[in-house]
Amino acid sequence: MPRPPGHGPGFEVRRQKIIDVAAELFARQGYAATSINDLGRAVGLAKGALYYYIGSKENLLVEIQARVMGPLLSRARQIAELDTDPLLRLRLLSESLLTIIFRRLDHIWVYEHDYRSLSGAELKALLGQRSDFEQLISGLLEEAVGRSTFRAMPPRLATLQFLNLHNHTYQWVDPEGQWDASFLAREYCATLFRGFGAPDHVLPKVEQQAEAFKRERPELPLDPEAEWEPVTATG
Repeated sequence: MPRPPGHGPGFEVRRQKIIDVAAELFARQGYAATSINDLGRAVGLAKGALYYYIGSKENLLVEIQARVMGPLLSRARQIAELDTDPLLRLRLLSESLLTIIFRRLDHIWVYEHDYRSLSGAELKALLGQRSDFEQLISGLLEEAVGRSTFRAMPPRLATLQFLNLHNHTYQWVDPEGQWDASFLAREYCATLFRGFGAPDHVLPKVEQQAEAFKRERPELPLDPEAEWEPVTATG
């Protein structure tokens, strides 16, 4: 068997391609039903070379969830730290979450269905990332309650409502269909914010703020996989 390439410039590109193909296979066939040989045939690598890139089949689950949660959690933290109204930050976070769902449907499917196949430190790390993301949402919801924009409600229940509305989107959405991430974020937040008790006059303002943010701050894209440019100090 030829020796696989070293950790040169092409190594990470090839590894990410393998992760993406694995996500597609796992989503279509199921994690348990997909063998290493299946994956090897799909990417054109013998078993030994494949293990060189991925380490183990279980590690693929770690890499698939990291492909989603790594950029999403980073972007969510940046959005949460913006010096803006909590409703606007929730709206921006909504669109960011939906953007990654649209782009990585296979990864999301595997993430939601097969994470229980992990164990030990890998499972603990994944659940920790989930908890961190949920805490960011809870913090914004509590801030909105503290400003009397939302009615008083249990923060955990409010967070679950936000997540339930967004996280099931992967089960039915068509990325090539009539609705994009921005449209769904607008509709989801209109439903949630009215249900959470925001005055009606606040909702159009949130959408105006969201559009202004995207128009005026192109260096801060909501896409979790795009970099935020450093803010240049002035004065």
